[in-house]
Amino acid sequence: MSCKFVHRTSATLIFVVCLLAPNVVLAHAVVIESSLEGQTLEPLKATQILLNFNSAVELALSKIFLVRKGDKHEPVSVKLGSKPGQVIVSIPALKPGNYAIRYKIFAADGHLTEDIIRFSVAAHSVE
Repeated sequence: MSCKFVHRTSATLIFVVCLLAPNVVLAHAVVIESSLEGQTLEPLKATQILLNFNSAVELALSKIFLVRKGDKHEPVSVKLGSKPGQVIVSIPALKPGNYAIRYKIFAADGHLTEDIIRFSVAAHSVE
C-alpha cells in the first residue's frame, strides 16, 4: 500500500468525521443535570423539579408528563429557567410511591429527544 493512498484515505476520513461531529453533538437536547438525582421527594408536598439540558429548548413545542402507576400520563406545568436549557417542572403533591417524568423536548435546532426520569416519593418516617 502506498503512502500516498494511506494519506489520502486518512484525510478523507478526518474530513467526513469533522462534517458529522457537529451534528452529533448538537443534534439533541439531553438532560445533563436534574434536581431529582439521588433524591426522594417528600409525600403530599408540591415541588418543582429542575432539568438542565445541554442546549436551549423550544418549550412551546415540547411536552412533559408526570407518569403515575398504571402508565397514566398527566401533563404538568413547565417554564423556562434563568439559564439556557433550563426547564422547571411543577410537580403536584403526591402520595408515596414510584413515579416518572416523561419528556419530549425539542432542541433549539429542531431535533426531538424523548426520555423518562424515574423518581420516588418517600413514605412518612416514624421517629
